[in-house]
Amino acid sequence: MKPRVLSGIQPTGSLHIGNYLGALKNWVTLQDTFECIFCIVDLHAITVYQDPAELHAKIEQTAGLFLAAGIDPAKSAVVVQSTVKGHAELSWLLTCVTPVGWLERMTQFKDKSAKQESVGAGLLNYPVLMAADILLYQAAIVPVGDDQSQHLELTRDIAQRFNALYGDTFVMPATKLPAVGARIMGLDAPTKKMSKSTEGSGHAISLLDPPATIRKKIMRATTDSLPGVDFDNLGPGVVNLLAIHQAFTGWTNDQTRAHFAGMRYGDLKKTVAEAVVAGLEPLQTRYHEIMADPAYLRGILRDSAERASALAEQTVRLVKERMGVYAG
Repeated sequence: MKPRVLSGIQPTGSLHIGNYLGALKNWVTLQDTFECIFCIVDLHAITVYQDPAELHAKIEQTAGLFLAAGIDPAKSAVVVQSTVKGHAELSWLLTCVTPVGWLERMTQFKDKSAKQESVGAGLLNYPVLMAADILLYQAAIVPVGDDQSQHLELTRDIAQRFNALYGDTFVMPATKLPAVGARIMGLDAPTKKMSKSTEGSGHAISLLDPPATIRKKIMRATTDSLPGVDFDNLGPGVVNLLAIHQAFTGWTNDQTRAHFAGMRYGDLKKTVAEAVVAGLEPLQTRYHEIMADPAYLRGILRDSAERASALAEQTVRLVKERMGVYAG
């Protein structure tokens, strides 16, 4: 059997080129080697208030973009988290074996709670739900970035604690993360990773931005005070633009250096913009085809939920039996 891979994205904000180049493109390459489950993690999204109508629309939009990016439903399951009840059920069972101190030390919880007068219990328990997402499917590999490595370590800690208390139950997800795609930084703040949650129209390029908007955003991207591209003295904004171009074109470092050395920033930005526009055109075309047929999309989500539920039910039943909870 192929090793099982699990990864997911929240259906909040707008998926951008950082999500595409750093995650989705990488997921597409995994499909032939691994058994893949890709989740739209809507239960994670509601740890903070979401407008219900907007959240519902974003769930389907995110699913459509997964498919448009090349996720093949014949090879991979595209699962809306809330449609598989095992996610929430296993999360509660694991919460009961997870010390509060483990959750309070999580960097994400400390950062977010420091910025708010009051936080919901869901924010504290967010990492347990993430652990449940992984352990529910006995995933051996979880392709996440460095910013999620602490959550993966907690998942291992929870699995080890459960196995020690109740006997070997969970596959231990690998600590060595598979290579992820390009790390894309914010256009307006090139020392910070491009984020769906960062406000500002010039920060990120949405996968659904029209060509004129893409060009406008890139032309306004932060560079530095030099007149042109100096490979011996590259500022972070220029490095980011070159990385975006390479990720969309597949150019080597030598090709990039030969083409862009000495180029003025205005011409650099125009070249990068055209590469992004051309690179996103097939994805955008496919997305609009998918969304024009809602029955097709919902059928894929329903079929994926059924496939995933069969796996999830096996794990939940085993966990209940190990814990002595009545499984019927």
